[in-house]
Amino acid sequence: MTENARYSRPGEDAGERLDRQWGELLQELRLAQTGTQILFAFLLSIAFQSAFQSADAFTHHVYAVTLIASALAVGLFLAPVSFHRIVYRHKLRDRMLPIASRMAIAGLAFLVVALTGGVLLATDVVMSRPVAIALTSIVFVWFVIFWYAIPEWVRRTMPNGTGE
Repeated sequence: MTENARYSRPGEDAGERLDRQWGELLQELRLAQTGTQILFAFLLSIAFQSAFQSADAFTHHVYAVTLIASALAVGLFLAPVSFHRIVYRHKLRDRMLPIASRMAIAGLAFLVVALTGGVLLATDVVMSRPVAIALTSIVFVWFVIFWYAIPEWVRRTMPNGTGE
């Protein structure tokens, strides 16, 4: 079975398959973009709070990593839109789709870092630092399992790789 046939639906030609897959990717990105942009905006506001300015170096470092990871996630989630605008009408969707998909996956990786950084920032305020770090580590592992390990396991164990 060819790579193209593997992801086609009955009666679907290559152009229709690419259009459907692009639409599915955009639908997924809409959800990720909105939440990540809200997280980024919230993180930007934290730096200007007087209580935050008196926080220790650890908190400032976690914040910086979290803010940058959030910004990178936003950038990667929006990159397929820019990509599409630049290559629009050049009949490059077959090349654009796998790259845009990788951008989305990388955006999710940065989003995991941003979310767990946010959890660490919040839990470090309400409990001891070692407990906050331990709980945040559990949250990080949870994300990795559900966002990457399980989907990868399912993908690898599907007969003939026919899953979409």
